[in-house]
Amino acid sequence: MVQLQPKCLTDTWVKAAWEDFLRLVEDPAYVKAKGYYFDGQMRVETVGTGPDHAADNGIIHVGITLFCALKGIPIKGLINCSYRKTGVREAQPDISYYVGDRTPLAPQGSSIVNLDQVPPPDLAIEIADSSINDDLGKKRLLYEEMRVAEYWVVDVENTQILAFQIVENGSVRIARSQVLAGLEISLLCEVLQMGQQMDDSQVVSWLMTHFQKV
Repeated sequence: MVQLQPKCLTDTWVKAAWEDFLRLVEDPAYVKAKGYYFDGQMRVETVGTGPDHAADNGIIHVGITLFCALKGIPIKGLINCSYRKTGVREAQPDISYYVGDRTPLAPQGSSIVNLDQVPPPDLAIEIADSSINDDLGKKRLLYEEMRVAEYWVVDVENTQILAFQIVENGSVRIARSQVLAGLEISLLCEVLQMGQQMDDSQVVSWLMTHFQKV
């Protein structure tokens, strides 16, 4: 049995049985932590969210929502939603979306999403501050196994987005979203850079003008 010592478990993958993972994430002391389980290992992220991480999270969510609203693309966005296939895997992306005709399939309620009953989202996004290597590594494998259609990693430090389309037996880099038709990843990277110099209303105003032209 895994010894539940926070110092040993925080922000690293630890070999663990599924029952040990559940015991930890259901502990009130970890109520604000993010939990991941994959390939017989668990990762619990308890590091506080800094302002850069929070700002990028907000602007990406707003940018996607605005794009879809102006282009008539139905979406349902979920912040920090946990997706679980009991005994096998669990993930808690910073942002996730159900898109188009799959929007009505988005889960509701207060419990963790059961992937045996609900399909995975079309797009999962991790905002990577100190976790960039893991987001591009083991978590990427986790989302491939979860079979989301796309997986994005927002690199906070370098203000860039690494976007992947999940394909058979892996994933490939993409420059344009396939699930959000017409959305260039480079545009959102530019928005992240603008957000360092401009307030949110200025960024959204610029985005609205740009989206209405294309």
